[in-house]
Amino acid sequence: MNSWLSRPLAKVIFLAAVFGVGLSGIGLSNAGQPSGTVKSTHGAWSIICDTPAGATSEQCVMMQNVVAEDRPEMGLSVVVLRTADNKAEILRVLAPLGVLLPNGLGLNVDGKDIGRAYFVRCFQDGCYAEVILEKPLLDTLKTGTSATFIVFQTPEEGIGIPVDLKGFADGFAALP
Repeated sequence: MNSWLSRPLAKVIFLAAVFGVGLSGIGLSNAGQPSGTVKSTHGAWSIICDTPAGATSEQCVMMQNVVAEDRPEMGLSVVVLRTADNKAEILRVLAPLGVLLPNGLGLNVDGKDIGRAYFVRCFQDGCYAEVILEKPLLDTLKTGTSATFIVFQTPEEGIGIPVDLKGFADGFAALP
């Protein structure tokens, strides 16, 4: 089984803690809806900025909310953000409560299996999978046309949720 991570998951959690990137806060309200102001739109992606409580400056994320075509209750919020020190980018996906956690979150881009990311934490608004966007994955997302994130309700039943990659590269370049 491939993993999106080429480094241990502990590094992601460590970086998130060190750089003040909470697992539930930036860019999402309690219901996974964007908080803040939409600064620009790039294809299917929006850049949303807000000044979180206690922060001294505005923080921005690039995000897209998607829903499974045949399952309206199965939606995802896909968020890309930079750490406060601008040394790393993080891909964070909020999945609804009720997904099977041990199977993780699968990812296919243009029909190619990229692997799985594991859920790191659940809150009342859902469960988060989070990985550092290292160059190979970032390049794949920038050059791809469509991604499918796969959540599981049972070990055998994966639900594919399409994510449009149109505008990903331009939005990423515009992310402050």
